[in-house]
Parts: sequence; C-alpha cells; structure tokens
Amino acid sequence: MTTRSTAPQATVYGYPRQGPNRELKKAVESYWAGRVDADALHATTAGLRRDTWRRLTEAGVTEVPTGDFSLYDHMLDATVAVGAVPPRHRAAVDADPLAGYFAMARGTQDVAPLEMTKWFDTNYHYLVPELGPETVFVANPAKAVTELREAVVLGHRARPVLVGPFTYLLLAKPAPGVAADFRPITLLDRLLPVYAELLAELWTAGADWVQLDEPALVQDRTPAELGAAARVYRELGALTERPKLLVASYFDRAGEALKVLARSPVEGVGLDFTGPAAANLAELAAVGGLPGKRLIAGVVDGRNVWINDLEQSLSTLATLLGLADRVDVAPSCSLLHVPLDADRERDLDPQISRWLAFAEQKTAEITLLARGLREGTGTIAADLAANRADLASRAGSAVTRDPEVRARVAATTTGDGRRPQPYAERSVAQRARLRLPLLPTTTIGSFPQTTELRTARADLRAGRLDQAGYRERMESEVREVIAYQEKAGLDVLVHGEPERNDMVQYFAEQLTGYLATRHGWVQSYGTRYVRPPVLAGDISRPAPMTVDWFRYAQELTDRPVKGMLTGPVTMLAWSFVRDDQPLGDTARQVALALRDEVTDLEAAGAAVIQVDEPALRETLPLRTADRPAYLDWATEAFRLSTSGVRADTQIHTHMCYAEFGAIMTAIDELDADVISLEAARSHMEVAHELAEAGYPREVGPGVYDIHSPRVPSTAEAAALLRAGLAAIPAERLWVNPDCGLKTRGWPETRASLDSLVAAARLVRTELTG
Repeated sequence: MTTRSTAPQATVYGYPRQGPNRELKKAVESYWAGRVDADALHATTAGLRRDTWRRLTEAGVTEVPTGDFSLYDHMLDATVAVGAVPPRHRAAVDADPLAGYFAMARGTQDVAPLEMTKWFDTNYHYLVPELGPETVFVANPAKAVTELREAVVLGHRARPVLVGPFTYLLLAKPAPGVAADFRPITLLDRLLPVYAELLAELWTAGADWVQLDEPALVQDRTPAELGAAARVYRELGALTERPKLLVASYFDRAGEALKVLARSPVEGVGLDFTGPAAANLAELAAVGGLPGKRLIAGVVDGRNVWINDLEQSLSTLATLLGLADRVDVAPSCSLLHVPLDADRERDLDPQISRWLAFAEQKTAEITLLARGLREGTGTIAADLAANRADLASRAGSAVTRDPEVRARVAATTTGDGRRPQPYAERSVAQRARLRLPLLPTTTIGSFPQTTELRTARADLRAGRLDQAGYRERMESEVREVIAYQEKAGLDVLVHGEPERNDMVQYFAEQLTGYLATRHGWVQSYGTRYVRPPVLAGDISRPAPMTVDWFRYAQELTDRPVKGMLTGPVTMLAWSFVRDDQPLGDTARQVALALRDEVTDLEAAGAAVIQVDEPALRETLPLRTADRPAYLDWATEAFRLSTSGVRADTQIHTHMCYAEFGAIMTAIDELDADVISLEAARSHMEVAHELAEAGYPREVGPGVYDIHSPRVPSTAEAAALLRAGLAAIPAERLWVNPDCGLKTRGWPETRASLDSLVAAARLVRTELTG
C-alpha cells in the first residue's frame, strides 16, 4: 500500500472526554449510584462523542479520532479489546460487561481492582494490564467498531485509535502469583493475531486508517525491544485485509525507534516536535525522512496551555514537507491532557486570556497552520501578526517577573538546602519529642470531601455564605475529624483539609504568580478531574497559608497534628507551568515560598510537617540521559523547602501511584525523616525496593487502597503490614493508607481505618508479646 500525496490537513490524536460541564463524570457516577441505568449512560456518552466530532469538523479537522473516548481509561479499554480480563474479574465481566468493566477499574468488596499508575510523565493514571504465561488473548472489537460506525453514520471521516501492541505489553505487569521476572513482551506471538483480527474488523467496518498509539517507543529501549517493535509492524504491515496504519509516538524524541518506523511497511508515522521532542526534526532528517509515508507533525504542544508560536511552527513544518510524502498538522499528543475551552474563563484579565490555548484553541491553531501550508502564509498574515503581538505581550508583562523573587533565589546557597543534623541524630530527638508507639498510625492528609463541604465552598463563591459562616462550617468539620481520629486510635492526626479544594490549587490561589481557572478541568483518572492552576509568573508567598488551620486543629488534641503542604515539584507537575524559563528556576521560587510556610508551622508548634511530592516520579524525564539534571533540581527544591527546621521537627513526604524503582537514590536525597508511599495494589513491592536500595529512614507503605470503594479487612491489612515488615524493620515502619481520603465516603473511610488501626495493634502485639 502507498499513500498518495495530498495537501496538508489538520487532525488530532484524541480529545478531552468529559464534556463542557463534566457530563461524563456525572453520568458515570450516577450509574454507580444506581440513579441511571446502562442505557442512559450509553446515551449520554454517545451524545458527548457526537458533539466532539461535530466541533472538530466545524473547526476544520478533516479526520476525527474514534475510540479515544473512554468511560474510565483507554488502557482498560485495550485490555477489554484484547480479552485480557484477569481471572478474578471474568465472572463479573461475563455476567454484565459494563459492571465488570468498572469492577476492574474500582474493585468490589470481594475483588481487588487492577493496579493504577501514571501514564508516562503525565498526571493521567492508567490501569495496568495483568498478564502471565497462562494469558489467552481474544479479540473484542465491539467498542472500536461501534464508535467508528457512529462517526461514519454522522458523515465524518474517521480514524479509529487503539493502544499499540508494543506499548500495551511494555506497560503490563506480571499478574498476581506470576513470577516477578516474567516479561509480558514474551506474549507477542499470542497478541499479534488478535491485533490482526481487530484491524480486519475495523477494515470491514469501513476504516481507511487506524491509529496505533506507541508512546513506549520514546523511552530508552534495548536492541531486543526495538527488534520486537520492528517485528510488530513488519507483521501487521504485511496483512492484506487491514486499514492503512498510522503509528503515533509522542511525549519525547523517538531516537532509535525512528529507524524502525521509517523502515517498517506502515503507511503513516506520528511524531512530536515540541519540547525535548523537537530533536525529532534532526533525527528524522538523519534517517532520510519518511519517503512514501504520511507524517502527522505534532507542532502544537498538547500538554500545556500557552499559545503556540505560529511562525516557529510554520518553519518546522516547511522543513518537514521535504521529509515525507504527505505532512498533516496536529498537536504533539492527545488533547486529553488540557482543558476544553479557554474562552469560558471569563474571570481572567482579557490580555492574559489571549496567552492561553485549551483544546478548542489548539484545534484552531492546527487548522490555521494547515491552511497556511496549503494556501500560503499570506492568507493567514493577520493571524500571524496577532500571534506575534500576543507572544510579545506575555514576554514583556510585569505578571511574569518579580525582581525581589529573583534576587532571593540568586542569594540561596548550598547550605540552605541541607539540614545540619544527620538523620541518626534527628531520629533520636524526634522520638523523644513525639513518644509514638511501635508501628505508629496516621493518614496521608485529607478526609472525605462531602457534598456539604463542596456546597459550602460553592455558597461562599456565590455570596450565599459569608467568610465568618464559611469559617464556622470548616471549623466544625475539623472538630469532627479530630474527634474521630482520637476515637479511632490514630497516633498522628491531620486536620482533614476541609477548606482545600485541591492540594495544588489551594496553595496556588494564595501564591503570587499563579492563575486559577473556573472551567479548566482535566481528567486525572476515571471520574476524578482536577483544575490545574496556570503558573504564569514569579512565585512568592504574601502571607501564611495553613498556619491558622494547623493551630486550630492542634488546640483540639494532645496528639501531634501534621502540618500539611504540597511540595515544589508537585506544585509544578500538577500545574500548567510557564515555558519561558527552566523548570528548575521555577521550582526554587516555589521552594522558598514553602520554606517560609514550613518555618511558620514549626513556630506555631508543629512537631510533624508533611510536604507531599507525589509527582516526583511522574515528572521524571522519559529518557535516561535527561534524568540526572532533573533529579538534581527536584531534590534540591524539596530540601530547600524543608531544611530550615530544628532536629526534633519530623519532616514527612508522600508519593503515590507511580513506579518508584527508578528514583530510589532521589528518594534518599530528599532527606525526609518519614516517607509514605502507595503499596496496597502493588502488594508491598515498594517496601522491598526501598530495602534493596538500603533506604535508612522511616517508611509508611500503604495498607489501604483508597482508590477503590472496597473496605479491607483487618486480616488483609495485617497481611500487608507483615509483608512490609519483611522488608522494613518495625522501628522504622509506619501504618497508613495509600493516599488521601478526599475521594472516599465516610462509611467506607471509618470501616477501613478501623481495619488499619486494628491491624497495627494486632501486629504490634505479635512483635512485642
């Protein structure tokens, strides 16, 4: 098959799923609650897909994606499509496919869900396939075919999207009970015929092209892995009854994998040309381009919210025109990672609004660039002039630069980022001050964010509740949370964070340099959506942010209450960061603002201060060569935040839902006294990784999976705790959930924490007699 040369067109890899008002979240949660049935849920989701395709077509996109929509997660959809349902979920899936699908995602009281972790270096979470030597793949093309036919009936030219087989196997893990050294890639012989069947079904249903997403190709790959990738596309390319194949790779440069794709018999390749992936331009030229192939050129950043430099993108595209048979214009990756529409942000200064591009504005940018390539830049001259003016406005704005902040950062020294006392000395002082039992119990920070709390915040914003009334409502919640924790028997308490809308947004709204949105929702996982703030300028802290809430909570109890902060790396990772200076410079600004807060918390009496860094691992560069520089500034920023306290003040940090093996040295470099980590779904894997790395400080591997509604029994929590003790000595082991409890309801929270405390007491008795 060959691709005929055509004029450049605009396309996208994928699009936000939630709808303008998060209709998907509301529909799915209504289904879970039994307020709507499956037919009503499917009707809502079909309407969301229809509206998305219409908007894309009206904007000038000539080929819309199908299959990128998901009720929960696209990797879970891939697991269903290839029939890799874990044995413990098969009965549920066979009895009711929709209920079984959600059981894999969330678990039930009797069956644990699939493990969840971060999608490459984004804040999107995917569900990890569980595979083993006994796995049998069976093609299930129903979703892909149904959504393709929906689009075709509506008159759209459509391109189905599937997770590629190489990425699917590379992201999978050995199933429970399977040897840890089992490599899912060895199942390639079984999986490729299933993909061949899926492609044949889509071809029969009318697909001209199919997009196979292979972001795993942008990571460092061994020669054997590259050989496997070459085999995948050699064999799929040799099929006769199939659509044309577009292999999409994004998030970084393709490196050696680019040779594999260039030599393969696939008809199209999608590459990222933004950020570190800009190196793809030179690498593509070095391999001789893609003669005879279609190139999807990702020249608009699909992961950040700043307007594109249109003239720079046109220059890149002009070079690419000579390197492929056909060049189409696209964002760098799926637009799943950005909010829907910047025009809805009516509260922002109009000038600042012109600096922002969400999914709809990015779609307009790619259609404009495609038009400029087709018809000549003269036809878009006015748009280019307006773009230059907006870029200049941002670069010269007082919003972006604060000389005092920059001077403070410049004045910091190496000593500012190190605690003067070694951990061995600190631990003695902290134990003497805190007097905690063996296996101390705590939670990660947040307690359930009830409807009443969300209503109170909405009433405050709408003026239906004044500040005094709001404060009274929040104080009442703090009293209840403290009283509950004392009754439950927890050792180190939290105030529950009822006043916080989000662990990043709450702080961003109190720091200079950040902008908050009203409608900038982005999917984190399932029905969990966040509104990442926009980091537009230099950062400082005008006033204390958490001290009053800590002081109020600590006055209610004799037990230690943790001061709770979000760390500098997470403040960047879960924001849309500025792209006009190095990330390390921005991290140091945030770190100094947090250092002031840590110092004030200690002065207010906090003996335990937790600075969460769940994003440390997710922000790790995908290429190994780029990691040391990142880890240097990331760990420095954390230490800069926390190193100004006394020896007897205990610094905690928290991380969750990521693969930690690659950053064990960096975890040590944080020099936190206690680290809590997700461990329940991964069966205490991280505790053994820490032990193997010789981690010397205290650890709280989670024994309660908070991303599932199921309540663990005391026996289950105790078994996990004993597994943790096999790696971490009892005098250095804490007992806690995997993560904060804000997404859980109170009944399951109480029952689960009762199990956690009972498990700690049981195992404590086993250890001490």
